[in-house]
Amino acid sequence: MSDRDDLAGATVAHRSAGAAQRLAALVDGVLAPAPMAPSTVDVASERWHESLQLARDRLEMSMLDWITAVDEQDVGFSVLAHLAAVDVPGGVNRLLVRTRVPRERPRLSSVVDVFPAAGWHERETAEMFGVEFTGHPGLRSLLLPDGFTGHPLRKEFELVERARVLWPGAADPAARPAHPGQDASPTGDP
Repeated sequence: MSDRDDLAGATVAHRSAGAAQRLAALVDGVLAPAPMAPSTVDVASERWHESLQLARDRLEMSMLDWITAVDEQDVGFSVLAHLAAVDVPGGVNRLLVRTRVPRERPRLSSVVDVFPAAGWHERETAEMFGVEFTGHPGLRSLLLPDGFTGHPLRKEFELVERARVLWPGAADPAARPAHPGQDASPTGDP
């Protein structure tokens, strides 16, 4: 009997939670409270590859929906994989697997051999956040032009347009400079 069969009579939410509990037990992960989100398992970065392979093979999470990162500033980057079991009766089971990598040298094992669709997502995450996926068959530029420096989704990345252009949404409309041909008064009265 597979782990999925144990959950056959449960609701989709309970099946997803059960899958998360099983994965957490298999890889010494931690269930993370995530209200209004799929069941979430936090795993050690050295068990990232193993965790996703076990989710696919033992929990029948056959679809990788996406992989991305979140810049957590001083604590590094959270890298997340959203998985789904799509061929289950009564709905789709969802699972979020999350790990953390250090800011100084963010690297994880590639999971392209587990989920071929991870290739595109790992390239995007590498380009936008600077996370290196070791063993990836081709981490080359995906979205940014050749010669681009930096990682645009890191919080310290300065957006040039924001530095050059005055933000038009001042808290007090009266404090904003008048636009050409417009009165400075918030009501438009002279």
